[in-house]
Amino acid sequence: METSDLDKLLDCAVEAVRTAGQYALDNYGRRAEVAVEQEDDVKLLLDMECQERIFELIRSRFPNHELLGEEGSSASTGSSYRWIVDPIDGTINFSHGLPIWCSSVAVQRDGETLAGAVYAPMIDRCYYASAETAAYCNDERIAVSTTEHLEDAMVLSGFPKRMKHDDESRALFDQMLGSAQRTRIYGAAALDLCFVANGGADAYVERGIYIWDIAAAALIIERAGGRTRILDRIGDGKLCFLAANPQIFDQLLEFGS
Repeated sequence: METSDLDKLLDCAVEAVRTAGQYALDNYGRRAEVAVEQEDDVKLLLDMECQERIFELIRSRFPNHELLGEEGSSASTGSSYRWIVDPIDGTINFSHGLPIWCSSVAVQRDGETLAGAVYAPMIDRCYYASAETAAYCNDERIAVSTTEHLEDAMVLSGFPKRMKHDDESRALFDQMLGSAQRTRIYGAAALDLCFVANGGADAYVERGIYIWDIAAAALIIERAGGRTRILDRIGDGKLCFLAANPQIFDQLLEFGS
């Protein structure tokens, strides 16, 4: 792919997450407007509205590309390009007024991620990378940590309520609690992964994550010098996913096995 074409994809991803994030901020007083309430999650009207604004922007630039979003997808166009969108990742945080939430947008061609961006409006951090660039946060280059040993590592994770009766999920989480220096759950996977990309945490492991949670952030981690892997495909679109700096990646591989 020509560099200029890749730049256009990355520019669109960055503008899309900033557009959605700003819209969510502008409508922050509406964050309690629930469209659908589930056992362990909520779907806000703002989730759907932010996704539509992202879709509108992408369609204006790339009208034939396919669109996959957490809140629904476009009809198939037969294009080899697919945009993967999470309009508000960390919806429950957002609805409660916690600042740890973000918008995430990635674009793939034939399954390869070409560009991705993650924007956390309330802490004003925009992470982004393309397949041919380094990873950046607010125009400053970022890199993963250099922590060498798991016992010294900060490991981030998630544990959805719906997984509470899943013995494998509980076992995975118990392994992390017993092995890492600290294990933390912040509740916004895409942003958590970006914390790994900029060295604020050393690894992220979760069983039960989705493609829209990881598509952009996985590329950002890799371009920041980290490693990522889908350890298992659980079913219903759920994944067991690992991301870490190179020094402790292999130490964590057994967690998803």
